[in-house]
Amino acid sequence: MRSLPQQMLLMFIRLPLLVRTFLIAVSLITFFGIIAHFIEPESFPTIFDGVWWAIITASTVGYGDFVPNSTIGKITGILLIITSAGFLSSFFVILSTAAAARQNEHLEGKMTYKGEGHYIIVGWNERSREVIYSLVNEQKSATIALIDETLKKNPLPHSPVHFVQGRSNQDDVLTRANVQSAIKVIITADPTKDELQADMNTILTLLAVKGLNPRVETIVEILTNEQIANATRAGADEIIQTNMLSSFVMLQSLASQDIVTSFLDLLYQLTEKKLVFLNAEQDMLEKDFAEMSFLLLQDGRLLLGVKRGGATILNPPQPFSIEKHDQLIIIT
Repeated sequence: MRSLPQQMLLMFIRLPLLVRTFLIAVSLITFFGIIAHFIEPESFPTIFDGVWWAIITASTVGYGDFVPNSTIGKITGILLIITSAGFLSSFFVILSTAAAARQNEHLEGKMTYKGEGHYIIVGWNERSREVIYSLVNEQKSATIALIDETLKKNPLPHSPVHFVQGRSNQDDVLTRANVQSAIKVIITADPTKDELQADMNTILTLLAVKGLNPRVETIVEILTNEQIANATRAGADEIIQTNMLSSFVMLQSLASQDIVTSFLDLLYQLTEKKLVFLNAEQDMLEKDFAEMSFLLLQDGRLLLGVKRGGATILNPPQPFSIEKHDQLIIIT
């Protein structure tokens, strides 16, 4: 059974080095301030005056408003400088070192993100770069956690991007990105792997994300058609087939360059506008698609089609009535 002093000593030893150094410095300064008051009460009328003199002396500022006049008082000052000044200097050195280490940990992606309601983007590439720039420009308050194992430090240190270094399919890495509090996770394909390996890595990351936060909305990039079903089974809310889009553009370029140019121009214009889904309201039900299109166009909104269940119907054949649970695809 340890005695009370032993328990207190053990508790003191377990404190962080910064706290221990600070407590030692404060204790020594307070001790010498009290001693100075009792040695020379005429020079240090109150204990506070003695402590004030000890702080100024230990910090080597030396205002000169309180000074010891006796020999023993001067010896006390010498002992104060030899002991307390060293601990006080050590405290500030440790403090600055800790601040620098914390900053390095933040840049190197070793710190845990504490925010909530943020986006998580997996993988650093041109696609994720554009997504981050768009989010930052469109949503000034958006916060983003970027996960990547190839980067050594934050590629965007002056933006609202918290970098997390590590493999995205590991629980501890996703926890450092605070996936439990994220509102959306975007998983991009790893360009350093072949297509099948990239898709497998994407699905593993998706499984890890859904295991930690089943409710978070996930958008995944899949390169091969064979892995679309696996991504769906793993819980992907949206699947983007970038290879299919690229193949479509290439195929259309064989027929006519003008078609591709117009298609790309349309995509560029969409970046300045917003493609949204509008749930069919009560007053929209049973209305004809053409009539609904005319009404929306008067408000400056272009109706492209309808999402009904799992099917997306663009420019549906007439007559076509809006039904309950339909989602209108609109450009605003």
